[in-house]
Amino acid sequence: MRSFAKVFCLSLLSVALLAGSAQARTVKGCVIKAKTSCAGKNLSGQNLRGVNLSKADLRGANLSHANLRGANLTGAKLGPKPTAKKKGARTSATPACAPNCYGASLYYADLSNANLYDADLSYANMNNTNLYDANLAFANLSSAILAYANLSEAYMTYVILNATYFYSTTCQNGMLTLPSTNAAGVLSACPAY
Repeated sequence: MRSFAKVFCLSLLSVALLAGSAQARTVKGCVIKAKTSCAGKNLSGQNLRGVNLSKADLRGANLSHANLRGANLTGAKLGPKPTAKKKGARTSATPACAPNCYGASLYYADLSNANLYDADLSYANMNNTNLYDANLAFANLSSAILAYANLSEAYMTYVILNATYFYSTTCQNGMLTLPSTNAAGVLSACPAY
């Protein structure tokens, strides 16, 4: 009985040590964990299902065809990639490349409070995606699927919504300002409350 107890205790200790030393997975030079910095990394086509990238810096990252189903991207920075400033140089508002999420699977992803300014989300599957209070200004959502998505409080000024699919999409208290070319179809599909 004593040897069984020793073996059991050693097994528990081994499991605890292995769990404590477990490291985050690295994908194409990006450490997959909360608050990571992966600005400008190419994560296209990667399986990132269920990962926690909350408050991560993903500005300028290529997420095209990445599987982010169930991923937590709450507060993640997904806007244009920051540009290096030279000492004493004047800064300008020149746009940088935005994240490329073309065709990404964002099914059930939590993108609440995410900055998706000028992001290419065309053909993305965003079924049941939480975009609460997200900044989608100037984003391209052409042919994206937003069925059952939550766009409450989202800032959507001048988004491109050509052939965007809305079904039971929540848009309460969000700001939706569109170019006149696609305003009519969108307002009937995703009414302002």
